[in-house]
Amino acid sequence: MKLGWTLYGDGSAPPPGESVAPGERLSWGRTVGLGAQHVVAMFGATFVFPVLMGLDPNLAIMMSGLATMLFLLIVGGRIPSYLGSSASFVGASAVIAGAGGGPAVLTGAVCVAGIVLALSGFAVHLLGPRVITAAFPPAVTGAVVLLIGFNLAPVVAENYWPFDQWTGLAVMVFVILATVLLKGFLGRIAILLGLVFGFALSLAADVLLGPAAGPDGPAPRVDLSAVREAPWVGLPEFHAPQFEASAILVVLPAVIALIAENAGHVKAVQEMTGDDLDPYMGRAIAADGIATALSSAVGGAPTTTYAENIGVMAATRVYSTAAYWVAAAVAVLVGLCPKFGALVAATPAGVLGGVTVVLYGMIGLLGAKIWVENRVDFGDPVVLVPLAAGLVAGIGGVGLRISEGFSIEGIALGTVITLAGYHALARLSRRGRGADPVAGAAPPSGDAAG
Repeated sequence: MKLGWTLYGDGSAPPPGESVAPGERLSWGRTVGLGAQHVVAMFGATFVFPVLMGLDPNLAIMMSGLATMLFLLIVGGRIPSYLGSSASFVGASAVIAGAGGGPAVLTGAVCVAGIVLALSGFAVHLLGPRVITAAFPPAVTGAVVLLIGFNLAPVVAENYWPFDQWTGLAVMVFVILATVLLKGFLGRIAILLGLVFGFALSLAADVLLGPAAGPDGPAPRVDLSAVREAPWVGLPEFHAPQFEASAILVVLPAVIALIAENAGHVKAVQEMTGDDLDPYMGRAIAADGIATALSSAVGGAPTTTYAENIGVMAATRVYSTAAYWVAAAVAVLVGLCPKFGALVAATPAGVLGGVTVVLYGMIGLLGAKIWVENRVDFGDPVVLVPLAAGLVAGIGGVGLRISEGFSIEGIALGTVITLAGYHALARLSRRGRGADPVAGAAPPSGDAAG
């Protein structure tokens, strides 16, 4: 694409009923202000998810900026979007960590998933966007997204909440109230506000009440020693990926969620801008896959297009990609501050417990939202039976041992049961009654990013 934009009018904000197209821009002062809004909108989730996955938040933020630049180049500037850290791999990261896999194993598996996502995007570009609905109908996509969120419940119960249950409870209540009572932009960053509130509460509790009685004995809630030692300017911590087949199988179901998420976001941007973006659907999916593969190849977090930034566009009616280039550049600069990353990494476990008990549930319920929006028919046993079996197997952590050193379980097994079961029963049912089962005809939509 040509890095140039046509000035909209005299560069001032559009009047009511008007909008700024992707190839246009406001004055550079206003564009920088809009870019700052996009940074704030993506910031909370972009650094929270890497922390939950055990990855470097500084590197994740820096790579999100580079990923956004790459995305804009691949789609030719036609789809204004920001690529932040993806929530779709959080469940897989917990499973991999529980099996003894470190960050290198996780990023190796995510790198493979990114390549698969990129290849899927190329296929969609060649075959057309309708192939998404055929391969991943809303019934299946909703089940996989729901499974990804609800599979994380034991992570909250066993890893975060026990360290400081009362701080966790206070943060949970704060996030719930903030999400409901705060309006507009503040309501959209309730998770970030919850983290700030929990951090301050933990600092105060350390001073007034002493160490927390965690599962491994008393310990301070907040440890800022790494923050004091970290430099203000420097490169994030890079690491090479490590590839293990068992970990790769665990993360691959997230590809289904990301395909649905990207498709839904492209449709949302198409609705706002009035442009026909179907020819760019495959490019968008492929771009996200390439960005995820490149980010994880150096130890960064997976990426996805962000609904939060689409919300900013809906509120401002400014769809200029120039604002996204500004946001991406700011993210790269923030990523070069190790002291910030150390501060984020010092977030107390109890605070994460209060945030994740809400966040993981919201991720899961996005799957149910896909079902509702696409009017999935649970009266049809072709839909009901494989989804029921897949969800219980996935959420319950049911395993299937293939050999002595290889097994498939949890999210991976639940996805296989859901996807294979649905398509097998649909084919058998079609032969028996000469028609497709009703499972929702609209293209999949949803947001597993936060």
